[in-house]
Amino acid sequence: MTGSVMLIDSAGLWFRSYYALPDSLTAPDGTPVNSVRGFCDMLAKLVGERRPTRLVACLDNDWRPQFRVDALPSYKAHRVAEEDPDAEEVPDTLSPQIPIILDVLDALGVATAEAEGYEADDVIGVLADRERADPVEVVTGDRDLFQLVRTGPTPVRVRYVGAGLAKAQDFGPAELAERYALDAARAGDAYAEMAILRGDPSDGLPGVAGIGEKTAAKLITEFGSLDALLAAAGQGDRRLTPRVRGKLAEAADYLAAAPAVVRVVRDAPVVVDRPDTTPTKPADPERLAELGAQWGLGGPLDRLVASL
Repeated sequence: MTGSVMLIDSAGLWFRSYYALPDSLTAPDGTPVNSVRGFCDMLAKLVGERRPTRLVACLDNDWRPQFRVDALPSYKAHRVAEEDPDAEEVPDTLSPQIPIILDVLDALGVATAEAEGYEADDVIGVLADRERADPVEVVTGDRDLFQLVRTGPTPVRVRYVGAGLAKAQDFGPAELAERYALDAARAGDAYAEMAILRGDPSDGLPGVAGIGEKTAAKLITEFGSLDALLAAAGQGDRRLTPRVRGKLAEAADYLAAAPAVVRVVRDAPVVVDRPDTTPTKPADPERLAELGAQWGLGGPLDRLVASL
């Protein structure tokens, strides 16, 4: 894509880099830098192949926002660190690498964005939702962001890297509708509603017992929306079996709370730290060189700068 804005789910990329590369990759002082090196190479490949004219690395200000926990206490509860109930359980050798990645982005001049009390998903949602100038490409390994796809007023597509960058999949409304048998006219919203019914154990969302992905997609497509489905169930619609009506009734509390958890926020107070034009040269080349020497990042940084 040319003349586009690329929104990066930064944490998703550095987690995937961490698990894709051995932590035997270390800096001169012995600090593991596998995530840093992998992140730089992933970003270099994305920029080199996709050529975005604008680029924003989106960050989690709060990985488990209180408003989502209040709605559904099980939200990401299994990821809470034992020693700190407010912190995410992160591998010991990954945590020290995150500030290095942020230092590299700063020295390069890549814009970062966050919103106090919100996740990166919400930041991406706000920036994608309000974009009126350029097509948007969201890079993430989180299927929740499929809900953002649209055709206008500017297109929003998702480059899904859940299986790695080499196996990246590109989704717009048509592709999402085809993949999940959803209505293309409201593919993003329909995906979010399907996800509510299906649930997501990785985020602590139980879903509706007995309703898997295919059944959830079929129900949303047949009835047109989650609200219409629940209204039909409450009215005893004969298109729904007694079993399905019973499952939906049993999950009434969950279904009332889940939309606030699954849907990204479109009005979070996002702050972007600098203009988002993709840099063509490092903003602070001396600092970048220092980081490269300190952390042994020569090859990945060279490739990243070359791609810019």
